[in-house]
Amino acid sequence: MLTLEEDVEAQALRAQGWSVSAIARHLGRDRKTIRRYLAGEVVPGKRRSAVADPFEPFVGYCRARLADDPHLWAATLLDEVAELGYEGGYSTFTRALRRYQLRPHCEPCQVSRGRDVAIITHPSGEETQWDWLELPDPPASWGAGKQAHLLVGALAHSSKWRGILADAEDFPHLVEALDAVVRRLGGVTQVWRFDRMATVCYPASGRITPAFAQVAKHYGVRSVTCPPRRGNRKGVVEKANHSAAQRWWRTLGDDVTIAEAQAGLDRLAAKLDSRRRVLDGERTTVAGLAAAERLHAPPLVAFPAEFDLPRIVTPQALVSFRGNSYSVPPGLGGAQVQVRHRLGADVLRIVTDRGATVAVHHRASDGAGRVVRDDGHVIALEHAAMGAFSTDRPCTHKTRRPPSAAALAEAAKLRGLPATGPAAHVVIDLATYAATAAKLASAPTHETYESEED
Repeated sequence: MLTLEEDVEAQALRAQGWSVSAIARHLGRDRKTIRRYLAGEVVPGKRRSAVADPFEPFVGYCRARLADDPHLWAATLLDEVAELGYEGGYSTFTRALRRYQLRPHCEPCQVSRGRDVAIITHPSGEETQWDWLELPDPPASWGAGKQAHLLVGALAHSSKWRGILADAEDFPHLVEALDAVVRRLGGVTQVWRFDRMATVCYPASGRITPAFAQVAKHYGVRSVTCPPRRGNRKGVVEKANHSAAQRWWRTLGDDVTIAEAQAGLDRLAAKLDSRRRVLDGERTTVAGLAAAERLHAPPLVAFPAEFDLPRIVTPQALVSFRGNSYSVPPGLGGAQVQVRHRLGADVLRIVTDRGATVAVHHRASDGAGRVVRDDGHVIALEHAAMGAFSTDRPCTHKTRRPPSAAALAEAAKLRGLPATGPAAHVVIDLATYAATAAKLASAPTHETYESEED
């Protein structure tokens, strides 16, 4: 290994025209060593480690992933390589990414974002922050359209967060997702903070709507809306949104079901509970802070918001809802009906577009894949299906069916021929020719004509 001074002298002698062998004899070093330093293959003052780099086998994978997505979080990439056998920690991993210069440069993102930000203190058990996260390009099998909807709730004091996938962002889906997140968080805080979503408040004034006021009373909380254009006021939940988008949604596969995606999100949120925190000089974790939060228990049942979801009846007289199928009377195949369900209730109703109830069923567990049929619907469907059958022989496809007189008359109109007159009444009956030909045992001769003349 050359010292820094020896490297400088070697570079200077090389610039003066000295050969590698002459420099090596002058410094008393091996020619191969001098050649590597002159080529820049070795850094002076640093000895090459004799221990193999444990990150080196993963360089190709990390380079490929960062080429696909230059903004992939290092923490997300670490989760992936850990499943492939990497045993290093986060700091070692990020140093290796910088050492191998694996992350591509993104010029548009190199902008100044600095501005003054105030630190807001949140007492224990005081506030839960809520926000909808619109997730683009969901898997086609979900049938969600262009966006999936994730409601995220975060405890402002401990930063513990949970999220629930929903079919939409309307009032009943908001209430259902709120109740599920509250139970995952372990309780209810004193205040719920929202941005100016129309299902919670009037966006222009920020005043709570009468419908959501009943929800707040049911859970025993105060509903607070953020001032306009103050996104940092919900900084805890915004950070949770960022984590969910980068560490879960960004790498979600196309073949993942909704249930599997929700399970993956729950695992990520639980994993992030181990994040380290320092409170009053003492080291703790997010889970430790959350366990000490003063939360009151949620109500026994969710607020009774009512769903009214449109569905199309299948040819088997079934209606799908939350991963199960429910029967309706026969004769409604292809018709649109409404599935009505009240949160906390065990039954659901299926009504027509005019409001007539056609079926009432006990609700099965979401995603169970059950087919719930009413006995009366089954019997009626069997009768309707059997009654549609015929005992007649099927039609013969090789039968000759020439155009009828009515069809010929229509064809004459299309050709511009008169529909009335002598020409219209000329009918050529091929049966007459057939009967005449049958009477002739042999072809007529000249003698036959002469005898007929006598």
